[in-house]
Amino acid sequence: MRIISGKYGRRRFDVPTSFKARPTTDFAKENIFNVIGNWLDWDGLDALDLFAGTGSISFELLSRGCRKVVAVEKEGLHASFISKVANELKTEDLTLIRGDAFRYIQSARRESFDFIFADPPYQLKELPGIPSLILERNILRYGGIFVMEHPKVHDFSSLPYFDQRRVYGSVNFSIFIRH
Repeated sequence: MRIISGKYGRRRFDVPTSFKARPTTDFAKENIFNVIGNWLDWDGLDALDLFAGTGSISFELLSRGCRKVVAVEKEGLHASFISKVANELKTEDLTLIRGDAFRYIQSARRESFDFIFADPPYQLKELPGIPSLILERNILRYGGIFVMEHPKVHDFSSLPYFDQRRVYGSVNFSIFIRH
């Protein structure tokens, strides 16, 4: 895993081979961050990384200047890795929630975020409902951006706040901007 840019840029961390996570490729991650970086100034933002996996997105967000990042990861091995990397980076700006992303979304009553990234397992049967759930719960602040990584079979263009779809190789991102 590589952090691409910012204060931790170019740092690499070896992800255990036993991981079940399918991390966002460096190519796709770099491109989506370039797109979003044209719309948002990362400095001081609050971000949420759902289905955090290796924590790659969380650490990229912290590296680029987010004030606070909440990473939600259910798998114990993955959560332990995220915690280990956070300790190595000596960051206290990451809040790791070891738990179910759907439960977190349902319970996030007073919390809201400027940026939300969700990269659920592609085979997850609830995957098609994630954008609606996030948008209905009002955890995305006004002017905030929500990015959903998903397989190409899904089309979210009819949902409120949908802005565009970006494709980088086999990686698809749907981008929502709350107006």
